[in-house]
Amino acid sequence: MTVRTRFAPSPTGLLHIGNARAALFNFLFARHHGGQFLLRIEDTDRERSTQRAVDVIFEGLAWMGITTDEDPVFQSTRQDRHTEVAQELLAKGLAYRCFCTADELKQMREDAIANGKPPRYNGMWRDRDPSEAPAGAPFAVRLKAPRDGETVITDLVQGEVRVANAEMDDLIILRSDGTPTYLHAVVCDDHDMAITHVIRGDDHLTNTFRQAMIYRAMGWDLPHFAHLPLIHGPDGAKLSKRHGAQSVVEFRDEGFLPEALCNYLLRLGWGHGDAEILNREEQIRLFDLDGVGRSPSRMDYVKLTHLNGVYMREADDARLTDDVLDRLKEREDITVDDTLRARLLTLMPGLKERAKMLTELADSAAFLGRALPFTYDAKRRSSFPMKARTFYAVSLRHSPSSNLLTLRPSTVRYASSPRARPSSSVRWHSPCARP
Repeated sequence: MTVRTRFAPSPTGLLHIGNARAALFNFLFARHHGGQFLLRIEDTDRERSTQRAVDVIFEGLAWMGITTDEDPVFQSTRQDRHTEVAQELLAKGLAYRCFCTADELKQMREDAIANGKPPRYNGMWRDRDPSEAPAGAPFAVRLKAPRDGETVITDLVQGEVRVANAEMDDLIILRSDGTPTYLHAVVCDDHDMAITHVIRGDDHLTNTFRQAMIYRAMGWDLPHFAHLPLIHGPDGAKLSKRHGAQSVVEFRDEGFLPEALCNYLLRLGWGHGDAEILNREEQIRLFDLDGVGRSPSRMDYVKLTHLNGVYMREADDARLTDDVLDRLKEREDITVDDTLRARLLTLMPGLKERAKMLTELADSAAFLGRALPFTYDAKRRSSFPMKARTFYAVSLRHSPSSNLLTLRPSTVRYASSPRARPSSSVRWHSPCARP
């Protein structure tokens, strides 16, 4: 059996960090077993789906180094296939037309709640003749759920999970407007894409029991399911904006390296002994689902920032220089040119030692692209120590705008009058001074 996994996001917002981790786990699992990783865009919600969200998904996965083995599948292009399967279930007598109106469904829910029961469909049209419905009345197509026994799912993370069939009502697979429901479309697509392992967040676990009914009604083999615990904030609550960045784009823009984020997400819910820092090859070699825990993980932004600093110190200087230049281009007071690039490359070994994020690195390097002498307002100057005030005053009197000549990791060279030497530890060099 060739392992085939998939990542199936809905393009209705940014690529959430929890979804990014699910994509990473699917990718690593497929690569570890010599299988294939696929992408499906679940864009059946046409009102909320946007092209920008689709682009963000592609950009995020590419930035994280997650590649697919086939062209992406767009769920909206497969509606005819979803309808075909629903019609087949109707023909087999395993599904039926439900002519209930919105008011009737509302009354059912209210009656169930009044009787202390879960609010669900009562099977009104399950065994009725469709000829009893008014001519031309709209209808939904519902799957006949088993009423006896229980549905058992052997989950590769959560273990064996059971639910009594009496707890599930007859699932709608086609709405009254003819469009397929999410649960129905997912099953059809996973089957046709020959997906062997469905690895996703455990907020989908309850959906699995309903989806299993469709698989069994069609006589299809069920894939292996693995439901990952969710990611919570540092305080144990659901991850939200108040905790910090939530989407891959936000982490990228805040200055995190993709390899650092992937390493952190891998260790967020999965472990292999004491291994903490793993490159992509090691991740593929070691990752498997038996190392995934069942408890929710807590996002630790401090630990992620520390890990990012570790990766930055190991990163290639030219790569960091290019990233810093891209960030500095957005600043109006910075001149980005070949001279600035040369300066950055020269100083990068020292600059990256003191920065934990690319934003910090760009801030610390920004002065290299500013015109000299630097100017500060009175309020800013008043905060300088006395030696810094002296240095600043002297630089304004004696330093031309082109006084920055050469850069070395350990010093900055200036051209100025030999007399213009403030009492400080700054090393001044005159072009006429003896070597």
